[in-house]
Amino acid sequence: MKTSITGLDWTGRAIARSCLLTLIAATGIATTLPTFANDPANRFFDSLQQLCGARFEGAMTFPADGLDDFAGKLLVAEIGPCSPVEIRIPFAVGEDTSRTWIISHTSTGLQLQHDHRHADGKEDAISMYGGMSGPEGSADTQSFSADAHTIELIPEAATNIWTISLGDNGNTLTYSLQRHGNPRFEAQLRRAGNPQLDREP
Repeated sequence: MKTSITGLDWTGRAIARSCLLTLIAATGIATTLPTFANDPANRFFDSLQQLCGARFEGAMTFPADGLDDFAGKLLVAEIGPCSPVEIRIPFAVGEDTSRTWIISHTSTGLQLQHDHRHADGKEDAISMYGGMSGPEGSADTQSFSADAHTIELIPEAATNIWTISLGDNGNTLTYSLQRHGNPRFEAQLRRAGNPQLDREP
């Protein structure tokens, strides 16, 4: 049976979630935790769970004019920490480690948030923006349309759609952003320290 980096296979993670729900019910804490149906969003979340602890490195691939602040900088995404209902992905742009992607499994689908922090740990004024997944996603790709908080915080981002894709059996990660239906940003990362990828052809 395949075991993830976290030490839990799919069944183990389902049991962990069940135990969490039981604990919450026993303590009387209100919750909106999801039922974790075996749908594409759940499989995508589980795929990320299996990558917990992995490090991805790469670069911006769009725009290609070199004018973006991310241009020419090493981009690093590290999967984790992970819980049964939340995965945090610190995202570094060169020496700037102020960004973290947060993917949460909610009762209405997956939620993507961008947590921006200052060096002292205080939350930036523009933070926790993102969106909810839609029904068109797959086990490898999920797109997140801007939510109400994002539209209020950044009105020009009302049509934003962020997409995160896993490829090559979890060895590549692509993060992209569209606005008004047009590409605005894309980064392509590959899993670091993977012997299969590092082997010369």
